[in-house]
Amino acid sequence: MKIICIGRNYADHAKEMNSAIPENPVFFMKPDTALLPNKSPFFYPNFTKDLHYECEIVVRINKLGKNIAPKFANTYYNEIGLGIDFTARDLQQKCKEKGLPWEIAKSFEHSAPVSHNFLDKSTLDLTNLNFSLQQNGQIVQVGNTKDMLFDIDQIIVYISQFMTLKIGDLIFTGTPAGVGPVAIGDTLTGFIEDQKMFDLKIK
Repeated sequence: MKIICIGRNYADHAKEMNSAIPENPVFFMKPDTALLPNKSPFFYPNFTKDLHYECEIVVRINKLGKNIAPKFANTYYNEIGLGIDFTARDLQQKCKEKGLPWEIAKSFEHSAPVSHNFLDKSTLDLTNLNFSLQQNGQIVQVGNTKDMLFDIDQIIVYISQFMTLKIGDLIFTGTPAGVGPVAIGDTLTGFIEDQKMFDLKIK
């Protein structure tokens, strides 16, 4: 399985990162080793001093597909989860300044924790789905899928032009504004609507 992450999919987040609004989905990859085993804490890596959370809706692909037509895109997933795209912001900035790829800042071990539970999409309004992240009980990110620049189906269609989507692949659909640093001792709690999706301790 592979993890595909969409960048700059919320205009407010692109602005806070001083990035241009993209004309097409921007995506990068994380390896399967970026997943965090269920119920495990996240250990703050020793190669960064500026680790940031980015809370995102996650889609799990349920069948094989390549060059997927827009009218069929919604048949390639049944479940919606929530995850964090951890980013070593200091490493990312150094890479950007040198014009280098910045996978080192995004693709490290356990950098993509995902909720254990996924929700049946038939019970959700994917055009108006609220999600949020709390840091030590305080709300730090609030998002709604209606603010996506590219919706889930558009993302699937676009990605499938370049690579085959396989059963179990995960797509992180982008983060809203409000990203920020974490510290050892923090607890990150994610919600889709009022349903708690994860409680993640930073050690």
